[in-house]
Amino acid sequence: MNSYDYYKGGNSMFCYQCQETARGQGCTVRGVCGKTGDVANLQDLLIYVLKGISMYTTEGRKVAFESKEVNEFIMENLFATITNANFDRNDFIRRITKALEVREDLKNAVANAGGNIDSISHDAANFTIRKEEYDSKAEKVGILATENEDVRSLRELITYGLKGMAAYGKHALNLGYDNNEIHAFLQKALAATLDDSLSVDDLVALTLETGKYGVNVMALLDEANTSTYGHPEITKVNIGVRNNPAILISGHDLKDMEELLEQTKGTGVDVYTHGEMLPANYYPAFKKYDHFVGNYGNAWWKQNEEFEKFNGPILMTTNCLVPPKDSYKDRVYATGSVAFDGIKYIPEAKDGKVKDFSEIIEHAKKCPAPTEIEKGEIIGGFAHNTVFSLADKVVDAVKTGAIKRFFVMAGCDGRMKSRDYYTEFAKALPKDTVILTAGCAKYRYNKLELGDIGGIPRVLDAGQCNDSYSLAVIALKLKEIFELNDVNELPISYNIAWYEQKAVIVLLALLYLGVKNIHLGPTLPAFLSQNVAKVLVENFGIGGITNVEDDLKMFLG
Repeated sequence: MNSYDYYKGGNSMFCYQCQETARGQGCTVRGVCGKTGDVANLQDLLIYVLKGISMYTTEGRKVAFESKEVNEFIMENLFATITNANFDRNDFIRRITKALEVREDLKNAVANAGGNIDSISHDAANFTIRKEEYDSKAEKVGILATENEDVRSLRELITYGLKGMAAYGKHALNLGYDNNEIHAFLQKALAATLDDSLSVDDLVALTLETGKYGVNVMALLDEANTSTYGHPEITKVNIGVRNNPAILISGHDLKDMEELLEQTKGTGVDVYTHGEMLPANYYPAFKKYDHFVGNYGNAWWKQNEEFEKFNGPILMTTNCLVPPKDSYKDRVYATGSVAFDGIKYIPEAKDGKVKDFSEIIEHAKKCPAPTEIEKGEIIGGFAHNTVFSLADKVVDAVKTGAIKRFFVMAGCDGRMKSRDYYTEFAKALPKDTVILTAGCAKYRYNKLELGDIGGIPRVLDAGQCNDSYSLAVIALKLKEIFELNDVNELPISYNIAWYEQKAVIVLLALLYLGVKNIHLGPTLPAFLSQNVAKVLVENFGIGGITNVEDDLKMFLG
């Protein structure tokens, strides 16, 4: 089925990039995430134009032409199409208009540099259009424009991996860390998803190459975060509240975290993290702020009830926004790639200056203190540097049999009832096992009383989803210590929950590193065709989940 026939059938959109996609097949009227059909289609059109731009950047590199501004533009706009980031139709119209201008300017620049632009004949690189035609064009360039199911599946798998790569690359970029090789690959791969001459085997190879650069971009972000804010430390994080007005900061961007803490210093306004910002509590640089209280709430999908009770304003720095309820919508502020019609937007800083958070700070001063929803502490900060400092202890525990097996339970959380599986799985694990986690999946079990093994907590939280890199580094280090030939010989099992595209690049990175027998849940991705899923099963041992009892028997033998 091509997209034209699909839309003639009365469907307004097609999207299957996240785990919660409708019926496990694809959203066709409105996204489960809350994204409307017209916004979904405009995102498809924006990606289509970015692919056209990437054809010119790839040609430009052949004649030593490269634009830093265009590199950043592609990365930023690809990030904006990730699940739960940007729901604003008008913002996407602006982005598409700008992208078309960038494409034409780039085309001329590459030609002037001696590039062979005449060889670039694809519609994505050449079409012209009026704003009134954006919607009709968008309906013809979406996912289903690729008729071959397996080619479509691989193209989308690559594209979603590139979206995750763009997210991590943008966070690194915000801290002044960049890598031209990452940009070059991202753009080459984007352009390749429109290349009809590539076979299924070619696309499988490109998928693994995407994993390689996924490792590189996560290493870059790790360097950016740790060089700027220090290595995460073992930290007990307060989950209660104080009696001061406060701002809740959610998302992933540590630069925004730093600037908010600095600007709220001495104002009487407290700061709490939420969701994926929890690991900010582990960085030494942020511990000097006495108004940084701790973490409030849980994973992203609970924000409707938790934002209501927080009472003060909320700053969304990246994706994982749930369409806000009217009752607190006026307290939600967005920045970076996040946008939603009717919520306030804090623009990017220019000329090396910082973002201006004065409006949200003044708003906070007028609000009551947060309503307490929990008390106590949770522990985290077990990124690779910390675990390496405990290496002797960990190795002894493995050699003596005190630790029989590690379970990597990184990834994403979501609202589906089926995700209770991960809580029950954690509870049912034998007492001689340790959970390695990163990402918001940890909220399913990081508040359970699972105890420790010889002083080593049974849940080791490495940080955000990008810190899954830490878990890979830890595994490779253990392989070296135990003098093994293959990382799969380690007593490590992988039971990973996924939700959106940052999880996709993490998966591809693990596959590139040679990790096998990864189990994904609560469902396998809808964008994997039967044949592509078969390749992943046969070559990498990718599997799904069933129930706690049977899966434990499978993992533990």
